[in-house]
Amino acid sequence: MADFIFKISPNIVLGSYTASRLGQYALEYGTKFMVIMDPVLKESGIASKITDSLSERSVDYFVFDEIPPVADSETAVAALKLARNARVHGIIAVGGGKTISIARVVCALYYENVKSLYDYIDEKLPPPGKMLPLICLPSTCRDDFVFTDRAFLADARSSRIQLVKTQNGLCRLVLWDPNLQVSLTEKQVSCMSIESLAFAVEGYLSPRSTFFSDMILEKAVQLLGYANDGAPGLSVTTPQEVLLTQGGCMASLGAASSSFGAAHILALAINSRYKISRSLVSAILLPYIIEDASSFKAEKLAVLARLLNISHQEDSVASSVSSLADYVRQKIAKVNIPARLKDLSLSIDQLSSAAEDAGDLELMNSLQRSMTTDDLFELIKKAY
Repeated sequence: MADFIFKISPNIVLGSYTASRLGQYALEYGTKFMVIMDPVLKESGIASKITDSLSERSVDYFVFDEIPPVADSETAVAALKLARNARVHGIIAVGGGKTISIARVVCALYYENVKSLYDYIDEKLPPPGKMLPLICLPSTCRDDFVFTDRAFLADARSSRIQLVKTQNGLCRLVLWDPNLQVSLTEKQVSCMSIESLAFAVEGYLSPRSTFFSDMILEKAVQLLGYANDGAPGLSVTTPQEVLLTQGGCMASLGAASSSFGAAHILALAINSRYKISRSLVSAILLPYIIEDASSFKAEKLAVLARLLNISHQEDSVASSVSSLADYVRQKIAKVNIPARLKDLSLSIDQLSSAAEDAGDLELMNSLQRSMTTDDLFELIKKAY
């Protein structure tokens, strides 16, 4: 098990209607902000609630909502230019992972006067010393990079996934409000719930796991189980959307404290090249990740199965692992989402290119087991 070093950033405020206090919190970091927002939030009325909170506190702001289907480098460059020209005091990111990743890059490179974003991508440079404060309001139950020092972007020159290094402590505050998820469909919420479980499973299996990350991830799995299946008896009366947000937040934190795995990096690579939902790809791959890990981390998988109340202490380890994989497949079938990668209208050759992209990421060094690009492709073929 890896050494344990405890340092947490950002501050987390999680609960219903926490977004209504945004203006109050924003004033701790400045009075002039760029709000980077997913455009879909306009249709649901969430956007106006966010900006009203700022206006009521006399916070000066402008909104950038030209967010493409995939977070790409050209959008980040455009947003960075706008933020610099406006001389903002900080960035507020409202949306899913792509919106928050663009915001992270803007904050990380705001004070860079010499090198371009592409210099940082091509040369894998460490971030500048100075950074702009970032406040995040995720509109989903999970966010893979909000607790890390990385941001993901699709390189607009090649559509390949890139991880840009950011400063530690760049994100100062996360307001996680379950009410922001009203813009999502039931199918999207279900996919993200399974993806959150994938974060937890892969972080739990990682050689970088610690007793802290294991504790967080075990609780995340339990909360996700309660959200999806209900709690035994009447001991838990928390609303489903709150349980899902709690579980997703803890899965994101636990995985960031440990590491993400093969399903995650493949989902990033496929999303970057082909604009396929990361949550959907992760959900499809998760049962195969579980089956792959049965030969080297079966005991830990059995723990997760018991936490989900799909196996019992007296059941064999092998039976518990099988129940866990079946549990995910049943969830996939219940919400009627694709169960195989071939159902995404992608050829095996296209997926091979994505595997090569994923194999170039530094996250390859911390997967649940030692893997090469060929191993990633084998995983793809099993799920195809």
